Amino acid sequence: MKTFTLPGTDITAPAVVLGLMRIQDKSDEEVRTLVRTAMDAGIDFMDHADLYGPPYHGCERRFAEALSLSPAEREALTIQTKCGIRQPGPYFDFSYEHIVESANASLEALGTDYLDILLLHRPDALVEPDEVARAFDDLHAAGKVRHFGVSNHTPGQIELLKRSVERPLVANQIQLSVTHAPSIASGIAANMGDLDQSIDRDNGVVDYCRLNDITLQAWSPFQARFFDGPFLGNPNYGELNAVIDRLAGQYSVAPEAIAVAWLTRHPAQMQVVLGTTTPARVEAAAQGADVVLTRAEWYEMFRAAGHTVP
Repeated sequence: MKTFTLPGTDITAPAVVLGLMRIQDKSDEEVRTLVRTAMDAGIDFMDHADLYGPPYHGCERRFAEALSLSPAEREALTIQTKCGIRQPGPYFDFSYEHIVESANASLEALGTDYLDILLLHRPDALVEPDEVARAFDDLHAAGKVRHFGVSNHTPGQIELLKRSVERPLVANQIQLSVTHAPSIASGIAANMGDLDQSIDRDNGVVDYCRLNDITLQAWSPFQARFFDGPFLGNPNYGELNAVIDRLAGQYSVAPEAIAVAWLTRHPAQMQVVLGTTTPARVEAAAQGADVVLTRAEWYEMFRAAGHTVP
């Protein structure tokens, strides 16, 4: 498994992350098998969120109950969680009180003394950066959270936080796949006035994160669009699947690996967040981190996904 040092941290990060948003109803053995399969594939980075359940912190608790990690086993993992989405609603809450309360509840649910990374889940339009900074400072000073980041944030939203937040923001988790790639596709079509693809919908978030040593984490790597179902095996993406299947045969890997390889080939050195609970699919996808597509292959997949290369 390809690894790198997460900028701003001492974490050796794998290129693929295991997202644990769908384990609430899994048995202990199912959770253990899923995590063990991931670790055998080189994935020791676990992604959670307070929202994942229901109830709140449900998947975090299920993870802890199933694994019963020893101190050494806990130290061997990187555990990341997120906060800020509240129900019913939903609505977003980056207040000092909620960030601290949610982090403490995550620590209790996960049965750990510290979080490696805490992310702010979605942008809060009512954010007060000073409150976020105070929460981060207090959590870090107490030894409860080692590193911080964001999810689904634009460059402007990150810059606003950085006016007050002194802790480095080490990650930004965004939806990204070969079919859902506006953050990449708009730059390729820059200055093409008659092409919808040229519209910059996120203010150049990929380039911004590269310039500022913020690791991009790509969630829903197999999703066609925003919760529109997977593109793998989808007849609506016949041309793309034909290319993926050919490359899978050429590299002797599963189609999931090629979908992952399209993301890890990008020089931004992204992490790919897998949301599957199928161990075989985790194992197959993990192989993609070690597949290095050629430029021609990368752009062929991009075109086959429906994007324009002017």
